[in-house]
Amino acid sequence: MSAVLTQTHYTAEEYLALERSASIKSEFRDGQIYAMTGASRKHNLITVNIARELSTQLKKRPCEAYSSDMRVKAADARSYYYPDIVVACGTPQFEDAHVDTLLNPTLLIEVLSPSTEAYDRGGKFAHYRKIPTLREYLLVVQDQPSIERYLRQGDVWVLSEALGLDAEMPLDSIDCVLSLREVYDKVLDDDWDAELGLP
Repeated sequence: MSAVLTQTHYTAEEYLALERSASIKSEFRDGQIYAMTGASRKHNLITVNIARELSTQLKKRPCEAYSSDMRVKAADARSYYYPDIVVACGTPQFEDAHVDTLLNPTLLIEVLSPSTEAYDRGGKFAHYRKIPTLREYLLVVQDQPSIERYLRQGDVWVLSEALGLDAEMPLDSIDCVLSLREVYDKVLDDDWDAELGLP
């Protein structure tokens, strides 16, 4: 969730200097800085639920899960973002000694919001696809139990979907599985499956 901060052009170095001293988070896209806005209750619950599930499954394994405060650099797109969830496997690589800008994400997850959905699906995903280490990208819907997964297979990104509270989404890149019932805990109730026409 972001809003344009200014029309002035910044370098990446200027952005990082401003960002590291700022009291609010901002994203950076090709010279423009975008202030991020707050997230809804549902958005926060879903993010926490996913982080909990992944942290539990990744315990004692060579992958680390980060919440929305870990900045990710899409170098070839000249952009910096704060995904809702980031997983890095192997040795995490950072841009500099500040250790606050990850260069090698394996999995990125965005919880969709009305104000950002189009960009998360379009321009942001186009930038994320330029990160060589990225293997999977998830889009999580807030108002119904639905997760879309894009899995990199060579030069192609293959789409699959999990729908309904009884569904599960396998995460091949990190050998984990997300239960939609857990993802939407305290967010949605069982009535959603009936509304979606699921058994």
